[in-house]
Amino acid sequence: MTIAIDFDGTLHTGKWPAIGAPAPYARDVMKKLKNDGHRLIIWTCREGVPARDMINWLLEKDIPFDRVNDNFPDMIERYGYNARKIGCDLIIDDNQIGGLPGWNDIYDFVRGTENSNCHKI
Repeated sequence: MTIAIDFDGTLHTGKWPAIGAPAPYARDVMKKLKNDGHRLIIWTCREGVPARDMINWLLEKDIPFDRVNDNFPDMIERYGYNARKIGCDLIIDDNQIGGLPGWNDIYDFVRGTENSNCHKI
């Protein structure tokens, strides 16, 4: 499953433009998702220096990811271009109706919907 994960307010507790501490259990769940074979795309409005700072923070905190705001080559090949909209099966974002569930709940949700189409939780 390809999962797009928002950065600000989802993976960390800070507020733009600052980067806070990792959200509780975010690192552990991201590692589980990666170990389960999921493809992880960081989906963010950050670019330039803020994006560089974000990538360095993710690496320092040992939070796995495969791409940032970029589709996987198989998606580009399928559609013939690299659209700004990320092709994914699931989006994890704090700006949803009801707010962001806890990361352990997110993991349970993913485990229960691994073969479904794109969802937003």
